[in-house]
Amino acid sequence: MSSTPPPGERIAKVIARAGVASRREAERLIEAGRVTVNGQKISRAALNVTPDDKVAVDGRALGAPEPARLWLYHKPTGRVTTTRDEQGRATIYDDLPGDMPRVVSIGRLDLNSEGLLLLTNDGALKRKLELPSTGWLRRYRVRVNGRPEDSAFEPLRRGLTVGGETFQPMTVTLDRQQGANAWITVAIREGKNREIRRAMEDVGLRVNRLIRLSFGPFQLGQLKPGEVEEIRPRVLRDQLGLKDDDAPATAKPRPKPKRRRQTGP
Repeated sequence: MSSTPPPGERIAKVIARAGVASRREAERLIEAGRVTVNGQKISRAALNVTPDDKVAVDGRALGAPEPARLWLYHKPTGRVTTTRDEQGRATIYDDLPGDMPRVVSIGRLDLNSEGLLLLTNDGALKRKLELPSTGWLRRYRVRVNGRPEDSAFEPLRRGLTVGGETFQPMTVTLDRQQGANAWITVAIREGKNREIRRAMEDVGLRVNRLIRLSFGPFQLGQLKPGEVEEIRPRVLRDQLGLKDDDAPATAKPRPKPKRRRQTGP
C-alpha cells in the first residue's frame, strides 16, 4: 500500500536553490551539523521542508531562492572547470568577478580547451541543458597537426566507436591549411569527455587547439578570454522556449560584471 509523500522539497535542494551550495555540498553541510530547521540541528538530508519551515546554515537564515540566471564565459586555456583542483591548478572560478553569485558550469571544457562555457546559478537549469534530449548543437574550431584530406573525416561523419564508447555522427568541415596545421569546424550534439580529441586521434590526427564557438543558440562572439556576460532574463526565456509560467523569475537589473584581471598563465 503506497503512502503519500511528505509535503515540500528535500532540504538539500532548497539550500541549493537559495544559492548557498550545490546539493552535494548541502548534504555535507547537513552531515556536519551546520544546518538547522526551526531551530533544531539536523543530521540527515532525507528530510522535506516547506516554505513555512525556518532553515538556517551556520546560523544564517536561508534567503528566498535566487532567480535562474545564465552567463556566457570565455574560458581561457590552462583553467580547469571545477571549483577546486587536487593538483592546485587554476580554475575558471579564480577569474570570475567577485560580485557574481555562486555558479556552476553547464558541461565542461578540458584544461587545454578554450571558448564558450555556460554558467548558471540554478541546478535545475544546468540539468535541463545537459540532458541528451535537449540536443543542442555545439560548434568548435579545431586545429590539427598535419595535412588531412577531406575523406579522412568520413569515419567521424558516420559515427565511430573509440575505446568501447560510441560517438554520434559529427558535422566536419575542412576549412584551410595553415603551414603544418589544418583548421576544421566540428559540430556535435553530445559532448562526451574529450570527444573531439579522441575522435581525431582515432583517425590519426592530433588536436593542438580547440575553441568552442557556440552552445545551442548562445555564441562566443566577441567575448574576450576571461570575460563574462549575463544573458538577459527575457532572452533566456525565449531561447529556452519557456512559457511565462515556466520562465525563470526576473532578477533586478544589475551592472555588467567587470572582468577580473588574470594572474595566472
